[in-house]
Amino acid sequence: MPKFPEIARHIAILIVGLAVNLQVTLSASAAQIRGPYQNGTLDSLRASSASTQPPRRSLVASVLSSFPAPGARRVCWQEEPASPAAKRTANGVTVADPGLRRSLGEIQQLIGKGDSAGARALLAQALKQFPNEPALYNFMGAVEVQSGNYQAAELNFQKTVEKSPRYAIAYLNLGRLYQQHADKIPQAEKKALETYERLLKFDPENVEANYQSAFLLQLQGSFKSSLERLARLPADAQGIAQALALRCADYAGLEERAPAESAAQELSQRADLSEANVISIMPVLEKHHRQDLETKLLAALAEHKLASPAALYRLGVLYESQQEYPQARETLEKVSEQQPDAVPPLIELARVASNQGDNQSALGYLAHARDLQPANAAIHYSFGLICYKEGLPAEAYRSLKKAVTLEPNNPSYNYAFASVAYERLDPRECIPYFKKYVELEPGDPGGRLALGAAYVHNHDDEQARRILEGVVNTPQIASGAHYFLGLVAHNQGRPDDAVKELRQALALQPGFTDGWVEIGLVYLKQKRYPEAEKSLRRAIDLDPESFSANLNLMILYQRTKDPRASEQAMRFEKIRADHDEWVKGFKRTIEVLR
Repeated sequence: MPKFPEIARHIAILIVGLAVNLQVTLSASAAQIRGPYQNGTLDSLRASSASTQPPRRSLVASVLSSFPAPGARRVCWQEEPASPAAKRTANGVTVADPGLRRSLGEIQQLIGKGDSAGARALLAQALKQFPNEPALYNFMGAVEVQSGNYQAAELNFQKTVEKSPRYAIAYLNLGRLYQQHADKIPQAEKKALETYERLLKFDPENVEANYQSAFLLQLQGSFKSSLERLARLPADAQGIAQALALRCADYAGLEERAPAESAAQELSQRADLSEANVISIMPVLEKHHRQDLETKLLAALAEHKLASPAALYRLGVLYESQQEYPQARETLEKVSEQQPDAVPPLIELARVASNQGDNQSALGYLAHARDLQPANAAIHYSFGLICYKEGLPAEAYRSLKKAVTLEPNNPSYNYAFASVAYERLDPRECIPYFKKYVELEPGDPGGRLALGAAYVHNHDDEQARRILEGVVNTPQIASGAHYFLGLVAHNQGRPDDAVKELRQALALQPGFTDGWVEIGLVYLKQKRYPEAEKSLRRAIDLDPESFSANLNLMILYQRTKDPRASEQAMRFEKIRADHDEWVKGFKRTIEVLR
């Protein structure tokens, strides 16, 4: 079978899954290598800023005084009264004994210094004398939190409110404990909400309890109830960034677009806007497909230079998903500048550049990523596919072979490498990899079609025929199966059968250039020159730059001494020269990128 430069189309057009869409491929590659960036979602922001921001259930890292939050301040303990006459604290707990008040003050200082052992010792002494004093159990809960004994802390805070049911600080401490250490305490979010509900029964205006319960209700998807809690906040508190963020997410969850957009607009202009405000509501915005609000808020962070590299990365991915490629590229370049050793931004930049048609830059980004992670098969795979797409089979071969060597059981890598090996001087190399693909993906008939095509290319016509006849009635690949069966018939000297199979292929896919070329070749061999010219002309109508169609039309004219032979020869030489010059230029680029 003749080997023309566009022979890859035999596979790329007809075989399901072989010429994988480049953008899908780069997405899959990025998913494998993002590491802490994850998928450019909220999880990535939390992971990248773990040193400054609490995990999701810790809620808000940057805390305003109106809304104390877990992870942002230490657990509260009982304050010493301002004077001996002040027998009752603001939290409704009586501390009548002057000695106990002094002990509480000393314990508070020790806890503030981080001296848990000293505080624990004083508490043990005080509890022997005052076993029913709720403030002592509240302090003991604080000590247990400092010591990492969260279940013991929970028991002490619970004992505090049992002994003093209106001890507000103890309820807040207990709620914060549940939120801050939800991974250590079963049903923590449920317990936190119940704790704030108990506090609000006797202190319905408590600012923190209303805010935190609003947040927890939002996490549960109770957006209307969350809004009701926000409405209980003082008027000035309702306008700060934290409250606006919750309001924006609640309305987004309720599918009320206008108020959600209004809250997002107000939030984006707040002087107290922080990345934590935006992070806290992004799960809701993502779930309810409000990427427009995500983009708006992250762009506001970027404008005010408040965005971390992970937040910028997410913004870049959002721009890309909205096909705003210049903004995506600019944003992701900033991430790459700030974190030059980070691979995920480079992969996204390659995707964006490819979407812009700038494959040379895409290869540059991937080459940098490959230098950073030379053992990462996904990067070699992506690099190879772009080379394949751009007509650089040698580079594609090397990169894809590296990918499949690193991950020999990856079906996509086997398929892609086999596709490139199919075009080489010794195409026998592709057969084991197509076989491996069929083994790994037995439900994909395209794999068997590819294997049949490989046998055709290796002149093993009977093996090819056996495989292709098994898939010729599969609708999605029937055209390809008929085409390759036509090649088998042509190779075996059965021209009528060849034309029959090729006609069936073209009936299913009339715009398939190589099908028309192959029929033209059959007619050319039979010296049926008018039919050959008609078929080759049809191929050129479909693809004026077709190498094989123009070559064979030139041969036909030369054989028939057609006066158009010289004109066609000049046309063919230009097509060949353009092709060769383009490849040379692109290969020079590849050399620079190595």
